[in-house]
Amino acid sequence: MAEIEIAGIMRAGAYSPNHIGNDAAIFNAAAEQLRKRGYVVNIYSEEQFKLNDIKERVILNMCREQSSIAKLQQLEDRGCLVINSGYGIENCTRERMTRILLGNNIPYPDSLIVDTNEAIKPLLKKSGFQSCWIKRGDFHAMHKEDVSYVRHPEEAQEVLQEYFLRGIKRAVINVHLPGDLVKFYGVCGTPFFFWFYPFDQGHSKYGHEAINGKSQGIKFNVKEMKDICQRAAEELNVVIYGGDCIVSPDGEMRIIDFNDWPSFAPCRNEAAPHIAKSVISLIKSHK
Repeated sequence: MAEIEIAGIMRAGAYSPNHIGNDAAIFNAAAEQLRKRGYVVNIYSEEQFKLNDIKERVILNMCREQSSIAKLQQLEDRGCLVINSGYGIENCTRERMTRILLGNNIPYPDSLIVDTNEAIKPLLKKSGFQSCWIKRGDFHAMHKEDVSYVRHPEEAQEVLQEYFLRGIKRAVINVHLPGDLVKFYGVCGTPFFFWFYPFDQGHSKYGHEAINGKSQGIKFNVKEMKDICQRAAEELNVVIYGGDCIVSPDGEMRIIDFNDWPSFAPCRNEAAPHIAKSVISLIKSHK
């Protein structure tokens, strides 16, 4: 067959907080798997992609910069195959993700979407929220302060005011869910699904895993978790995905975060061949 060239766009370091090496490692591993299968993968930095036109019609990317996402969407509209879709990456920003998951009845915490200059104490009390999480609604988290745990409405109001002063206009407030925190990774179109307890393994981006603490080993149905995550991936339009969920003491599972192309750090070698197979399948089916 004629050689198919793939543009591989790396993620800018600013969007890989505490995981620059891990993000680069899984991306390079997936690219190498594609090369072993006869594909040409040309690697570009996100900055190079933003500043220059590319000739490849298949684009495998970890982009997060807003202008990069807009460019991916334009290329997708022109018929290029973009994995993950620029529209899917945008869907994983917090407000859009919250609306999509709740709108499609995918298990997710009770949530409020607010302007950061709102007086929210009455709303939180009316909604029965005490301890909760405040997360910037407009974009992916880049700093530890973009995701904040608060213990009561008064503290929530203070944090929201800080968001406003930082120029963040919208926020999502998730009620805090007690239970076991589980991190998951998956690849659509393949049997690959991996889960683990991040706190127990010292896997952390910002240290927030300490809030739920050491897992209790609450029993849950792994197939059901995979099905929930797969449904979320389909609704969000993301092929290579990961995230976090909480398993409550009664075994109920709810997604609390969902990411386009995470690090796959504890399962990189297992995931890379499946990512390559998924990409090849999408190339063959793409018109």
